[in-house]
Amino acid sequence: MHALKLPATGSGDRPRNGPRRRPRHKPLKKRFSIAAWLALLPMILTVVFAYLGTMVWTARVSLSNSRTFPSDTFVGFTQYVRLFHNDRWLQSLQNIVIYGVCFIVACMVIGLLLAIFIDQRVVAEGALRTVFLYPYAMSFVATGLVWQWILNPELGAQAVLHKLGFAHARFDWIVDQDWVIYTIVIATVWQASGLVMALLLAGLRGIDDELWKAARIDGIPRWRVYASIVVPMLGPSISTAFVLLFVMVVKLYDAVVAMTQGGPGTASEVPAKFIMDYLFGRANIGLASAASIVLLATVLAILAPFFYARSRAALRKEV
Repeated sequence: MHALKLPATGSGDRPRNGPRRRPRHKPLKKRFSIAAWLALLPMILTVVFAYLGTMVWTARVSLSNSRTFPSDTFVGFTQYVRLFHNDRWLQSLQNIVIYGVCFIVACMVIGLLLAIFIDQRVVAEGALRTVFLYPYAMSFVATGLVWQWILNPELGAQAVLHKLGFAHARFDWIVDQDWVIYTIVIATVWQASGLVMALLLAGLRGIDDELWKAARIDGIPRWRVYASIVVPMLGPSISTAFVLLFVMVVKLYDAVVAMTQGGPGTASEVPAKFIMDYLFGRANIGLASAASIVLLATVLAILAPFFYARSRAALRKEV
């Protein structure tokens, strides 16, 4: 038997056991990094000019005596002094605090209860999820108009109760200065609680079934498991829901305009409506800009510590 001869290697080939060629990944990485930066460029420009740029411009205008058109005359904090001597602005701040507390608490509680209910593997779960989440797909204008009809004393729920024989029943909150802000809470909670349900349900579905088996073996009541174990484990989902709800509170405008136009009087006035009215209706750019900066500072003062604490907690987990 003749031994098989391997084909001779060319002068450019390396021996089988010789040093390997280094893979040329650096140019490829550079290409990917350039492509990534090019893909991010539109977003970077948007953030720098459309967001940061407009914030800086608004802050500059708030320190001027601008009225119908922007002015370069610097007046310091005069616009801010005028703002906090404006009764309508103070009323809007009071309303947004009441609305924000009621709205966030109600959405969290209702959303959590709906998520727990659906997590029990109920019949027609998919249909129920769609029904609960569908209102969030509607615009706040549509929601406001629907609830305006429902709460109208002459056409809505009060009129129906009167026809059913409850002649003294009253549900005229939408025309009552002391209760009108709560009608907006009802309408927007109906719309946004489905979003909280979806977020918390995703968190519940991520909890290991072994936890429930262990609790069942130990004889721990179900409500105690939810209160002491499950809800703390839903911290990331709850914090995400809180941020989204808080942003909705700050942006509240459409539902108020559709339902009450800020009335009766200024009983349902909110900061966003105040800003829009003074910016376009009363042509006072300086005062509207000052109100915008105050609202922005309030948002940053609340959310910045929240995100800082969340990042610190994430770092502790990694360590």
